[in-house]
This record gives sequence, C-alpha cells and structure tokens, in this order.
Amino acid sequence: MKLFIPLEPEVRLHVSGLRNDYYLNILDWNHENLIAIALGPAAHIWNGRTLQGIESIDLNSTSKYISSLAWIKEGTCLAIGTSDGEVQLWDVETKKRLRNMFGHLSVVGALSWNHYILSSGSRLGSIHHHDVRVAQHHVGTLCQNKQSICSLKWSLTNQLLASGSSDGILNIWPSDPGVKEQSQPLKTLPHSSAVKAMNWCPWQSKILATGGGMKDGILRVWDINHEKIIQSAATDSQICSLLWLPKTSELMTGQGLPRHQMIIWKYPMLINSSELYGHKGRVLHVALSPDDSRLFSVAADGTACVWKCHESGESRHTSRAFSNASKLSVKIVVA
Repeated sequence: MKLFIPLEPEVRLHVSGLRNDYYLNILDWNHENLIAIALGPAAHIWNGRTLQGIESIDLNSTSKYISSLAWIKEGTCLAIGTSDGEVQLWDVETKKRLRNMFGHLSVVGALSWNHYILSSGSRLGSIHHHDVRVAQHHVGTLCQNKQSICSLKWSLTNQLLASGSSDGILNIWPSDPGVKEQSQPLKTLPHSSAVKAMNWCPWQSKILATGGGMKDGILRVWDINHEKIIQSAATDSQICSLLWLPKTSELMTGQGLPRHQMIIWKYPMLINSSELYGHKGRVLHVALSPDDSRLFSVAADGTACVWKCHESGESRHTSRAFSNASKLSVKIVVA
C-alpha cells in the first residue's frame, strides 16, 4: 500500500514570529485534534479539523520565548518550555496556567510525557523528570553531557526514553522513577552530527528512527534491543524533522538545504517513494493528525503547510485515533 499526497498542500499559511532554530521543538498535534505551535512568546492553539484559531497562550514577555511544547496524552494539558529555563503547564480548556516548574538554567528545547512524568531537556545538557502530581515535582535528573538536548521521546510502552544532543549522541535511558540521578544510559548510539529528528515506531516498540544533522544527513532505523542499524539512507542534507506514517508503513523526513523538501520513505527498505515541495526554507517541524489523514509542516521561511494524505488499500496499522493508548486521568497539582 502506498501513501498518496497531492503535490500541492491543501492549505498554506504564513506564520509570523517563527524562530529559525533547529534545536527547538515547537509543534505538536494531540489526540483531541488540537494543534499547538509556538511563535515567539506565544503558543497558538488551532482546531485540527477547521484550522481555525481557538486560543493563544502568551508569556507576555519581550525577553523570553517558548522553546518547546508537548501535549499530555491523557487530556488537554499543554506543557511549555521557555528560553529562560522554565517549564509551565497550561489547561487549554479552562485557559489557565496550572503551575510553573523551575530547575533548568538555560533554554528548555525538548519535552516528552510519560503519563504523569514530564521530562524536559535543556541547552546545558541536563534532563529533568517532573512528577506533575506532587508539589515537589523534580524527581529525577539524567546527566547526559554539556551539549544541548535537542530531542526527547518516550517510547510508546513508556519503558525507554531516547535523548538526542547537539554533539551527535543518541542515548537510551530506562524508566526508573526511583533513581534520583543517572549518569549512565542503557545504550549510546553515535551520529556524525546533531540528533534532533527522531521518533519511535508506532507498531514495533523497540524500533527507533533517527535523522542526522547537517554534517550527517543519514536516516537510520535502529533495533534498540541489539544496538544495530536495521537500514539507513543518505539524504545529502540536514534532516530537521521526522515522523512515521502508520497506515502505510512509511517514514517522512523534513529536509534542509539545498531543496527543503519532505521525503516519503518506504519502510523497511528506506526507498525514496516521493518528495513534496511546499517550502523555501528547511522543514523544521512536522506533525501528523490523530487519524493519520493530514500532515502539518512548518519551515524556516515562515510557512506552514497542511497536506491531505490518501492511502490505497487497507491500513496496515491501527490509526492513533482508535488505538489502545492509555486514557488514564492524571491529576496535576496546581502550584
């Protein structure tokens, strides 16, 4: 089965205030069909079906900006990381900030949820675990190195945390909430450049795809259990973003110079099956709708594109909208 995406986007938008920063993670699309995108000091919430604006969350600051954001899987709470090291939690439905969490001393460029644990990574190389249910939220620290953390992803089973940094190191950490501080990851997988683009396979729990930065440019699919590369493909450009397409067993990468394209790869052979050209700057961020029917891409030229996805034949893997993802309620302590 092959994914068909029209060569022209369904919608093209201009997004004013987007930061051209490879090390930020400022786009997320949740199970409630809400899109969050950060533009400077404000996070804008859109309806994923109508693409109409619903709400804006503003830091009301001229000196700091939103550097990362991530939806909790169990509701409409949005986590926001800031350029001055703060992590905030917002309830989008009530339009209220629930709490501020401090501890980082620099830009918080990556966030990832594991039920009630929110993990945050900073530009100084530290990763903090926050238990949002309790007042003393800081429950663990991963001491990776002194290089910027530019990506964090908990696996779908919530057993492993992948962290990528600007020095080309991909670390795999265990889920161990009883340990206050860890300096030794389970596995370390080197790259030739920064590891910002990465995502766990939605249907194979120990498979991780990564994309290397400007001096690397290689798409790799890893078997984490055996610490080996299953398949790889050279793209000859910076890989800025990456996601899996479950309905068709494909991968998509957002590229940098020279062509700023989006490439669809057949998995597991990583054959380039099609390319999309909708941007004139590197494709920094990509997201997939909860029913896997739309792609959202944001590029350094200040454009955002929505792409309609059509697949031929039956879906190979269950859509995330109807998956068995946990719907456990998480009670967040307001502080």
